[in-house]
Amino acid sequence: MKLNTNSNVYTIVYASVTVIVVAFLLAFVSLALHETQQKNIDNDKRSQILAAIGQRGIASDQVEATFDKAVLCQLVLNAKGDSVGNDAFSIENKAITDDNLPLYICQTGTDTLYVIPLTGRGLWGGLWGYISLKSDFQTVAGAHFSHESETAGLGARIVEEDFQNKFVGKKAFADTDFSEVVLSVTKKVENPASDVDAITGATLTSNGVHNMLRDCIARYQQYFKAHTIK
Repeated sequence: MKLNTNSNVYTIVYASVTVIVVAFLLAFVSLALHETQQKNIDNDKRSQILAAIGQRGIASDQVEATFDKAVLCQLVLNAKGDSVGNDAFSIENKAITDDNLPLYICQTGTDTLYVIPLTGRGLWGGLWGYISLKSDFQTVAGAHFSHESETAGLGARIVEEDFQNKFVGKKAFADTDFSEVVLSVTKKVENPASDVDAITGATLTSNGVHNMLRDCIARYQQYFKAHTIK
């Protein structure tokens, strides 16, 4: 029996078969590329962590090896600051909560640095990044920020190295009791030891970075209190 190519039945059958074939091919391609895509995502995260400890511009094929060499250990902390795991990298792929706090302990030169993941909200979407503290848990060693959809030339400038370098050497806490985070992004710098100039014309994005730093760093207070050298 020969179908009438001008009939509605032929059109429906042809369209249905085409949709099924295309869906199958897309699913196959997605599955085939999943491992590569995940590796690229993981390497991008490694690059951001390395940037927060001052190691930037690493060739893509060297990122994983450089990361493995720089990261001494990966901890997962609870709200009390106790270590409850050593899979910080995988926790970031799930959900960061007060009882699942990733912390990367890294070595660069003779310095031991503590890297904290950051998440927040900007003007148009999500913000994220990492900040590293020296072994006094007070001094910022480096920072890296990224964004989902901030305004080009304004809020999007948080990705620029010049802005991120402004955080280096700043003070994170008011005192060694770690009771108050003082690291700030502000339009009016009152305390040069802890304040960073906000981006001109990007008040809401700057506020988002400020809040992100305050909220995320504060979660690690108990760990810092327990491990600081008196």
